Amino acid sequence: MAIPRTRPSAYPAILSYGFRPFFLLGSLQAGIAILLWLPLYYGKLETFSAFLPVDWHIHELLFGYLTAVVTGFLLTAIPNWTGRLPVQDFRLLVLVLLWIAGRAAVFFSAEMGWLLSAAIDCSFLLAVVAAAATEIIAGRNWRNLKVLLPVATLLAANVMFHVEAHYQGVSDTSRRLSLGAVVVLIMIIGGRIIPSFTRNWLVREKPGWLPAPFGRFDVGTIALSAVGLAGWTFFPEAVATGVLLVAAAGFNAVRLARWAGHRTLPDPLVLILHVAFAFVPLGLLLAGLAVFAPERIPAVSGIHALAVGAIACMTLAVMARATLGHTGRDLKASRGTCAVFVAIISAAVLRVAAAMMPAAAILLHISAALWVAAFAGYALLFGGMLLRPRLQTRRKGAS
Repeated sequence: MAIPRTRPSAYPAILSYGFRPFFLLGSLQAGIAILLWLPLYYGKLETFSAFLPVDWHIHELLFGYLTAVVTGFLLTAIPNWTGRLPVQDFRLLVLVLLWIAGRAAVFFSAEMGWLLSAAIDCSFLLAVVAAAATEIIAGRNWRNLKVLLPVATLLAANVMFHVEAHYQGVSDTSRRLSLGAVVVLIMIIGGRIIPSFTRNWLVREKPGWLPAPFGRFDVGTIALSAVGLAGWTFFPEAVATGVLLVAAAGFNAVRLARWAGHRTLPDPLVLILHVAFAFVPLGLLLAGLAVFAPERIPAVSGIHALAVGAIACMTLAVMARATLGHTGRDLKASRGTCAVFVAIISAAVLRVAAAMMPAAAILLHISAALWVAAFAGYALLFGGMLLRPRLQTRRKGAS
C-alpha cells in the first residue's frame, strides 16, 4: 500500500484523498438504505421517489453505495498508477456534492420530475469517469484506461435504469447490466490485488506455495465471464447464456484456487479477499443454473450471491484494508474488523438462503440486520480514521 502524497491544504483531512469521504458516505448509505428497505418492502414507509420501492432499493445500492466505494477506490489507486498527486480539496468536494445531490434527486424524484433527477444523478458518474480519465491520460498510464470501461458501463446502466423505470414502470435490463459491470470490475481489480496481497503476506510470513501470477488464463476467464454476463444482461433466459455462466463459474473457481487462499487463514485482511471472490463463481453458477431449473433455483439467488456476497464482501474488505494502510496504521484486523467481516459474510449466505427459501422470511430479516451491523460497524470503527489526518503527519497538516 503506497504512502499517500498530497499537497498542503487548508481543507479538512476528509477531503485530502478520495477514499476518505466516499468510503464513509458509502458505508452510511449502505446501512441507511437497508434500514429503510424493509419498511418500504412491507408498505410501512413511502419515499418521494418516482421509482417503485424495489427499484429505489436496487438503485441506491448499485448507484449510491456502490458507486461511492468504486469512486473512493479509483481516486486512491490512480495516484499509485500514475505517480501524480490525488484528486483532492475543491475537486474532490465537487464530486462529493454531486454524489449527495444524486441521492437527494432520486429520493425526491416524484417531486422534481424524472428527467431532472436523472440528469443530476447521472452527472456524478460522468464526472468520475472524466476525472479518472484525465488523471490516467495525464500520467500516460494507458494500460489502466481499461479499468474505466466497467465504470463507463455503470454510467450507461444508470441512464438506462432511469429510462426503463420511467417508460416501463420498472427496471429490468439495467439491473443486470450494472451488476455485471461491477462483477467484471471485481474480476479485473481482484485479479490484481488478491494475488499481490497474498504473495506479499506469504513471502513475509509463510514461505512456500505462492499465488499464480496474472496471465492468459486470467484474461481468458475474464473475457468468458464478460460474454456470459452480457448474455445474462440481454438474454437472461437463453440456454447459451446458462452454459456460458456455468462455464465462467468453473473457470473463476479454478482461478481462485490458484491464488493460495487456504494458506492465508492467520490473516483476516487477506483471507476476506478470497472469501469475497468465492461468491463470484457461486453467483455465476446460481445464475446459470437458474436458466435450466428456475423452479428450483430462482434467478434472484444468483443476483444476491453476486450483490451481497461478492460485491459487499469485497468492498468492505478493500475499504478496511485501504483505510488502515492509507491512514498510517498497521495492516492488522482488530476483533471489531473481524466481526464486520463475519457479519457481512453471514448476511450474504443468509440472503442467498432466503432467496432459495422465500417462505422463511426470518432469514431475510436476519440478513438485513447483519448487513446494517456490518456497515455501521465499519463506520464506527473507521470513521475517526477517515476524518482525521494520517497518523505521522498530524502535526504537519492533513494528508
